[in-house]
Amino acid sequence: MKITRRDGLKMLGATALVASPLSALAESHGGMHTVEMLNKAPEGKDRQVFNPPVLKIEAGETVKFMATDKGHNSASNDKMMPDGAEEWKGKIGADIEVTLDVPGVYGFHCTPHQSAGMVGLILVGDVTQADLDAAAEVRQRGKAKQRYEDYFAMAAEMLETA
Repeated sequence: MKITRRDGLKMLGATALVASPLSALAESHGGMHTVEMLNKAPEGKDRQVFNPPVLKIEAGETVKFMATDKGHNSASNDKMMPDGAEEWKGKIGADIEVTLDVPGVYGFHCTPHQSAGMVGLILVGDVTQADLDAAAEVRQRGKAKQRYEDYFAMAAEMLETA
């Protein structure tokens, strides 16, 4: 059987895709990370979600919140941000890009769906468990409280494996 150059390149590309972590492919492209705003989680039954809900980036990198499903926005939680960090609030149904320069833990939410649990976390730079604990102390309501508990556990795991 003869393999053409085109077939060889296809196999090489498929091998690279399988060998690469899919989360890395979905989240980061040269210092630009993408978070989707969705009505329903791609996996599971959760509704009103950010995908991914927890992200770890370096200081100075950019996060693009994509309004994949309309009716959502991304806004910083002013009580869950490092000192000196700039707040943001995107328009409903519009993409927004945010460059995060100050290391620490950033909480964010969708303004109309915060109480429905549409929240997330971004860990910027060298975050410590103490940073996570301080952000976790911020009082949350409704489904946001439950989701943040899950997301802080995910963030703690990220710190352990880093």
